[in-house]
This record gives sequence, structure tokens and C-alpha cells, in this order.
Amino acid sequence: MADKKQINGKEVINGSWGEVWFDGEYMAQVVSFKAEIGIKTTAVARVQNLQPGQKMTGVEPKGEIKFHKINSFIMKKIDAELKKGKMPVFKIVSNINDPDSTGAERIVVYDATFDKMILADWETEKLGEESYSFTFSDWDILDTIK
Repeated sequence: MADKKQINGKEVINGSWGEVWFDGEYMAQVVSFKAEIGIKTTAVARVQNLQPGQKMTGVEPKGEIKFHKINSFIMKKIDAELKKGKMPVFKIVSNINDPDSTGAERIVVYDATFDKMILADWETEKLGEESYSFTFSDWDILDTIK
């Protein structure tokens, strides 16, 4: 029987060490960031088997970013392009580099497009936040942990 290896708790990544650059601009107000690639599949019928196999037929890159509401940065970026009749497109870089972990993880997403533009969203006695869903066309993994 193989020896069980335990994880070192201090090496678990803490999101407090995450950071984001939006079109090259550092975003100190970021609260959370998520980028993922959904895998689209099509069922493939197989003889002598009641369960279909799966064939990858595409990918769906999408994500979400949340900010503390401290300025109108995102609204102004989106508005400037929409008013010209253009689709706003952005490059977003995410980095997580917890000093207690064993490395940093850095990715970049290209051609990010937001699903909406928030004009106003506030509530009394509540700190302001903005959350944007987005899709993107390409990505690169720049750094990985071990």
C-alpha cells in the first residue's frame, strides 16, 4: 500500500494575493476573478453499448469579474465603444501569487467581451460592487504552480 501524502495547509492558495490587469491597467479594486473553458460535447452512439461516448465539438470560454465600486472605469470603457456602434473588446491578465504557496499562477484572456454594461446598481447601507460576466476568444497560461 502506498504511503498517504498530506498537503501542507499553508500552501493552499489564498485569493487575497490575486491581482488583475485590465487592458494593461492595474485594478486594485478587484474582488474576484474567474475564467473557465466549458467543453461542448456531442453524444456518439456505439454498437453493443447502451451508454453513448462523447466527442468534443467545441469550447465555450467564459468568466466573471467582480469589483468594489470606487469609480466608473468599466462603465466608461464599455460606453465609449458602444456609442460608436462597436463591440468593446478587452485583454485581462490574472495573477495569483500567495507568498506561502509553491509558485504563482498567471493567465491572460484575449478579446474579452462583457454581456452587459451597468449604469447604476446601489443599495442603502451596502458597499458598492459590480459584477460582470464575459466571454473571450483565446487565452494563454503564462505561469503555473509546480
